[in-house]
Amino acid sequence: MERRRITPRAAWQSELESVGFHFHSLGGIYWDESACYHFSADEIDTLEAATTALHQMSLSAVESIVQRRAFKSFALADWFAEYVASSWHSRAPSLYGRLDLRYDGKTAPKLLEYNADTPTSLIEAAVAQWNWLQAVYPQSDQFNSIHEKLIARWAEIRPMLAGIPPVVYFSCVKDNEEDLGNLEYLRDTAMQAGIDARHIYVEDIGWSEADQTFLDLDMNPIRALFKLYPWEWIAGDAFGPKVPRAKLAVIEPAWKVLLSCKAILAVLWELYPDHPNLLPAYFDAGKLGERYVRKPLYSREGANVEIHGRRGVYAQPGTYGAEGYIYQAYAPLPEFNGNYPVIGSWIVGDLPAGIGIREDVTPITGNTSRFVPHYFD
Repeated sequence: MERRRITPRAAWQSELESVGFHFHSLGGIYWDESACYHFSADEIDTLEAATTALHQMSLSAVESIVQRRAFKSFALADWFAEYVASSWHSRAPSLYGRLDLRYDGKTAPKLLEYNADTPTSLIEAAVAQWNWLQAVYPQSDQFNSIHEKLIARWAEIRPMLAGIPPVVYFSCVKDNEEDLGNLEYLRDTAMQAGIDARHIYVEDIGWSEADQTFLDLDMNPIRALFKLYPWEWIAGDAFGPKVPRAKLAVIEPAWKVLLSCKAILAVLWELYPDHPNLLPAYFDAGKLGERYVRKPLYSREGANVEIHGRRGVYAQPGTYGAEGYIYQAYAPLPEFNGNYPVIGSWIVGDLPAGIGIREDVTPITGNTSRFVPHYFD
């Protein structure tokens, strides 16, 4: 694994926009093809194997949590915990997720967290970096079958939904260009799988008390919903308790909140202590000594994450933490010429599907951290 400096394509902005990636300069520089990461085939095999193992362990952890009714550590309201358990028992289908890994090409990949509910940076990983590869390194390869696997997974989910063709509403909040870009890409993959995929903003979804169902702007019932809107937000909203009553198929399903919550890291370590792809994690900082990372259970984009070490505390601001924390052993990100990469390894269905790399000049990856493409020989 190495970071290489390269010359960006002359018309890279228009190339990205042609595939629907319009937020390429979010925060100044988001997409960055002045550099790329090069891997060996063996390193890619290592990442793929670790992704498979971590996902399967995570599913086993969900089974353990549900069977033991161990929801308290996840800060779930009672009604929501029951709904989460019901979604797991019914095997409500999942589309995708992203495991964030620490990897340097030398030691085993380590799980930092599992973005299992509302993972983004998808159009970048699935489409933009593949097009970059074809233009810049056409003789090389890339760990990337995300696009094809998403279409295939939608085709698997389609028979589980009502209607011929089934109607699925795709929803995110208004005025968020990044969320909308990811949502529209996913809606396109669903349409390619034969699904009637319709857009509606979260703020525009209505409710019929008489029919106990959610409605679109034309008063049509919503029977299936893909939401790029976190389950913990839904549970805290006024309409949240209506969801279990609505007989609504939701993707991602409610059980994915258990994987997306940082509490899963402590559960995984309890179930699989000393596993080479895990870092020690606890609900008590005292078990880790003076070097650890404090993470709010439901923080996003690195908000309120604190790195504690011998020289003090490095912290990111934010509004999370009231829900509680977990404490994870500190494994410094690898450093490449002042850049700290995190590998986002994608799962589609239950299959590893590819990687995307975010890097920053700080050791905490945030919303404006750059996306850098990769390839291997």
